[in-house]
Order: sequence, then structure tokens, then C-alpha cells
Amino acid sequence: MERLLCLGDSITAADRLFCSDRLGEGYVSMLPPLLKDLEIINKGMDGLTISRILQNIQRDCIDLQPDIVTIQVGINNIGLLMNTDRSPTQQTQMMAEYIREYTALLKKITEHSHARLILIEPFIFPYPEEFTGWIPHVKTLSGHIRGLADIFACSFLPLHDLLGQEARRLGYGAITTDGIHLTRLGHQIIAQRLAKLL
Repeated sequence: MERLLCLGDSITAADRLFCSDRLGEGYVSMLPPLLKDLEIINKGMDGLTISRILQNIQRDCIDLQPDIVTIQVGINNIGLLMNTDRSPTQQTQMMAEYIREYTALLKKITEHSHARLILIEPFIFPYPEEFTGWIPHVKTLSGHIRGLADIFACSFLPLHDLLGQEARRLGYGAITTDGIHLTRLGHQIIAQRLAKLL
């Protein structure tokens, strides 16, 4: 049986430490009925940034020798960029560092495992309105991640526009709880799209 490992921040974790199966209550927990022939492991953790996933990659990924790895990360990086009173020049430098870290992360996994990689696009909602200013940075980071998916021959799961369209159609409260985290329906959208890539 192939092993699917899900890395990410709180969106992936979804309170997994409080669940007996450690799959959480989000999109990862919705995958087993869709993917019956996979062993699924959730290693998401609240608050993780790209650098933190990179720091823990040996323990949380390589030692487990997964066949497939999904990576969902980035919004906490954008939060640091936006909430630490940085100048535009400093923000540009921080973004460049994020891309270096993401590149190192992919290089480490591809050099030390046989896993197929799926990169999940970070997303944000203009709900509350203060997050509107985050959107350009999220799109910049997403563009770089999409480029890395091409370089490393990974799959890329686009979500920002898709989730935004659904939120505008159904109302933001139907898809997101706070502009960053997702409702059950939001998680279902990710699970369904992810399952099609697996």
C-alpha cells in the first residue's frame, strides 16, 4: 500500500492532535473514502512556515519514506511579511528568502526520497477586508511555487481563485471561518480536487 504524507500548517493540521486517528477534521480526514488504497499520514502543525517545515523535514517526511507528499504552506509566511512593519524592500527580501527555503525543501525531499510531490497553492480571502492587502503577496508566492512545480516536475493544485469564486458565489462564511481557515465545505473542495491528482 502506498503512503501519502500531508505536510502543512493549521489548514492541514485541522486539530489532528485532538483526533484519535490523527487525521484531523479538515481535508486530510476527508481523503480516505476517496483514496481507499492509500495509507494517509497528517503531519500538519499549527503556525508552520516554510522554514519550519524544512527544519523538520528529516523527521516528518524523509524518515517515513512516503510515496506521495503534499505540501500546503505559505500563509504564515505572508502573515510575517505583512504584520512585522517591513518596508517594501524588506518584503521583497523576505519573499526571496521564502523561495530559497521552498526550493531547499523540494530539493531535500527529491534527493532523499522517491516521493511524488503535490504542491498546494496558498490562499487568502478578503474577509475581513484587511486581508485584501495580503492578496498580491499571496499571488506572488503562488507564482513562484507554480514555477518550482515545473522545475521539480511536481503537480500543482491551484486553490486561491477557485476558493475565492466559491466564496463569492455562496458567501464568504460558507467557505472560510476567518479569511484564512476553512469551513467543512472549504475543506471538501480541497479534498475533492486533491483526490483527482492522486
